[in-house]
Amino acid sequence: MALTIMQRVDLLKNLGRPTIRDYIPLLFKDFTEFHGDRYFSDDPALLGGVGFFDNTPVTVISQVRAQDIEGLQKINFSMPHPEGYRKALRLVKQAEKFHRPVICFIDTPGAFCGVGAEERGQGEAIARNLHEFMMLKIPVLSLVLGEGGSGGALAIGVCDELAMLENALYSVISPKGFASILWKDGSREREAAEMIKITADDLKSFGICDQIIAEPEGGAAKDVNLTAANIGTWVRSAFGRLLKENFDVLPEKRYQKFRKMGVFTE
Repeated sequence: MALTIMQRVDLLKNLGRPTIRDYIPLLFKDFTEFHGDRYFSDDPALLGGVGFFDNTPVTVISQVRAQDIEGLQKINFSMPHPEGYRKALRLVKQAEKFHRPVICFIDTPGAFCGVGAEERGQGEAIARNLHEFMMLKIPVLSLVLGEGGSGGALAIGVCDELAMLENALYSVISPKGFASILWKDGSREREAAEMIKITADDLKSFGICDQIIAEPEGGAAKDVNLTAANIGTWVRSAFGRLLKENFDVLPEKRYQKFRKMGVFTE
């Protein structure tokens, strides 16, 4: 049975929903996590490392979720600082040097907007990622695991193919934020959720999402192994297409993909 948008929002807020820490051992062998942006510090809200998908070496980038309040506090409630995005950029440039494909997992309400993050160049870090990811001469896959919010999600969402888990959401703003800005009334969250077209089905119809990955009935938490297997099937299929490409032409194809996105009416 299809879920309403707010039922999906509730699923994503459930602390039992699987995170990248659950998926890594199911998808990748010999995964080694890297730390630090070589400018300021490490950001635990954004994970990066190298491992093997089947027998293919890959670079993995992901926003991090947690399953308890203490864990959420340690990762700044999944809102990366600029050093997280600079760490991601450092690792994808390394991947390009060694011709490794990149797999990005999106799972954030948005980039952190605190004073310190702004002082250290949050906007510049996101903008630079958008530019540099667009020009990478290696295959880049992105998958929305749960919530993909605003520029904080898009900073690792410039890719050759984008997939979303069935109950994931991808949007410029949360339904509550939308209602707060448009109507100055956050209590109209449910009304806003129906208007802003942020489900996987919506994004697929707009040509933004290339593939919807099935979750078990009741959400990914019901069977993380099955969800991981479905993700793996998509990655193999995408690699089957992208690894045959001439990597030098990928930036132009990626650019044209994004140029065609969106639906509008007059």
